[in-house]
Amino acid sequence: MLSYILKRLVLMVPTLLGVLLMTFAVIQFVPGGPVEQMVSQLQGRDSGGEGAAVAGAGYRGRQGVDAARIQEIKELYGFDKPAPERFMQMIQQFARFDLGKSFFYPKDVWELVREKLPVSISLGLWTFFLSYLISIPLGIAKAVRAGSHFDVLTSLLVLTGYAIPGFVLGVALLVVFGGQLQWFPLRGLTSANWDQMHWGARIVDYLWHIVLPVTSSVLGAFAVTTMLTKNAFLEEIRKQYVLTARAKGLSQRRVLWVHVLRNALIPLVTGFPSAFIGAFFTGSLLIETLFSLDGLGLLSYESVMRRDYPVVLGTLYLFTLIGLFTKLISDLCYVWVDPRVKFD
Repeated sequence: MLSYILKRLVLMVPTLLGVLLMTFAVIQFVPGGPVEQMVSQLQGRDSGGEGAAVAGAGYRGRQGVDAARIQEIKELYGFDKPAPERFMQMIQQFARFDLGKSFFYPKDVWELVREKLPVSISLGLWTFFLSYLISIPLGIAKAVRAGSHFDVLTSLLVLTGYAIPGFVLGVALLVVFGGQLQWFPLRGLTSANWDQMHWGARIVDYLWHIVLPVTSSVLGAFAVTTMLTKNAFLEEIRKQYVLTARAKGLSQRRVLWVHVLRNALIPLVTGFPSAFIGAFFTGSLLIETLFSLDGLGLLSYESVMRRDYPVVLGTLYLFTLIGLFTKLISDLCYVWVDPRVKFD
């Protein structure tokens, strides 16, 4: 076990470097970087005054920016150095867990992530807990009643919810419950006067705001976990040890919750760490935009569109590192759940 863990830890290094190298290489060929954006802004300012006055004569402003000024801009963003040198400097920086500073925000990447994280945690944890708390009992009930009207009806409802995109459901919920009926707020996680409320009113206000975004996010998460639980239980129920336990006179409840449950939950338990950690660092761009929630999803989208490379690469490094460790923990959970599993 120890040798396996050490081997996996060693393999994380080239995997992480490969991800960063591929992303860094793609960035070098993407047009519209921060230097180009700054030059465009300078050109726009140059053409806004004198050029606008004689626009009819065909004057378009200065067609370029002074070379010395461009060199200053490149030095400002660190693009005055060759790409290999910039990549090695970035790796050394990441090795010290320094994610750098944003080009367009006067903040460090760490600070930006900490600011946006509460919104993503709110959506992610509610989605995670609700999907597991509902899907696992529902999957067990479907397995016990396989082929019944209950099984068919719940499968239809679950798969219908899975087929509806979250943002489409979010629009419908906003129009009906936020616009026409006005039962829920249209935006944000809290009201404007949230800081002035006592703690009981704060909890109610937060739950009131989170209903529609969580409903839009969680509906599609039921299907996979529910059907996986059902199929895992069905497979275990048909095995020989279940027939033996029943032949010994054990009750259906004891057979199901003592003997079948542990074996059937292996695929669910092993996926639990990645799902739980993912709840902290996942952000749905469309849901966050739709409900005006400033989370990690919106930050990632804006950083890509604005070519904020420190934010793009810094968050990529952080999330990839967390994902690699989470995958290792998930694999180790196989041994914890089923001691027969060996990594030899």
